[in-house]
Amino acid sequence: MDKKLLDILVCPVTKGPLTYDKKNNELISKSAKLAYRIDDGIPILLESEARKITGKK
Repeated sequence: MDKKLLDILVCPVTKGPLTYDKKNNELISKSAKLAYRIDDGIPILLESEARKITGKK
């Protein structure tokens, strides 16, 4: 994930920062507890498409 792009993108729900999860190829919003997938290098920043993050791993 391009660092410049990551600095610009925000969570569409909370408008907070996103972090890149390289292992799962997702952008994580810790405040919203959502993970947004990245398809072919394009972040899918739709709440309806996001995966809910639980406290357990």
